[in-house]
Amino acid sequence: MSDLTVTLIQSNLHWHDPAANYAELDRHIASIPIRTDLVVLPEMFTTGFSMEAPTQAEPMDGPTLPWMRQHAATLNAVVCGSVMMREGEAYFNRLLWVRPDGTFSYYDKHHLFTFAGEQHVFTPGQQRLLEEWRGWRICPLVCYDLRFPVWSRNRPEDPYDLLLYTANWPTARRSAWNALLRARAIENVAYTIGVNRVGTDGNRHEYAGDSALIDMRGDYLLEAGNHEASVTRTIRRSELEAFRQRFPALHDADPFELLPVPKA
Repeated sequence: MSDLTVTLIQSNLHWHDPAANYAELDRHIASIPIRTDLVVLPEMFTTGFSMEAPTQAEPMDGPTLPWMRQHAATLNAVVCGSVMMREGEAYFNRLLWVRPDGTFSYYDKHHLFTFAGEQHVFTPGQQRLLEEWRGWRICPLVCYDLRFPVWSRNRPEDPYDLLLYTANWPTARRSAWNALLRARAIENVAYTIGVNRVGTDGNRHEYAGDSALIDMRGDYLLEAGNHEASVTRTIRRSELEAFRQRFPALHDADPFELLPVPKA
């Protein structure tokens, strides 16, 4: 199995200004110093974390997917991040997983942030997304999902090697972000990525960044700090395999089944 090079882009997002965010992210993507396999952008990277979906959400044939396709093709890499999407009368906080050939998958955020009223605006997704990319099994999730270990769990029936979260996680809960990222990496015996934003949004919430790449031991391989950054690192499949053989904790995990959410 090959190694995987990952790029974490930690940006200051312009409030409700997709064009400015495309331009800002164009600059970061252009600065990637080496060939990469996967580029991870923040949550709601076109608008910031907003509940104003009726005016800010776009349809699937809107401008963001072509923009992501262009970068994926140019980089020969997957580009992923979440965007406000509209389907009929429903709105989704939707992570797009866009491949170099233009095909894509998506994951709709399952755990909606009731503290901000996200559940009153968006429809929750009911299925995790597991992607295979260049010999790696990858599970992409969104922000608040980080707090829920059962949803994030590395299960024998759908195992993964890399867990990632795209987020807008405020400075006020910074310690939880750092602690939970390490916990998810350790308990799932998997490389784990968290990509956050920096700056202040239109609701005056501040974001400290702290985007990171953490290995299966819970050790930091990469930290982006609290400023705008594009950081790249190669993760080693051989190190993951060797650690899992020496310390087979996943084999001792309790079996469980996720039940469907009852319809209202």
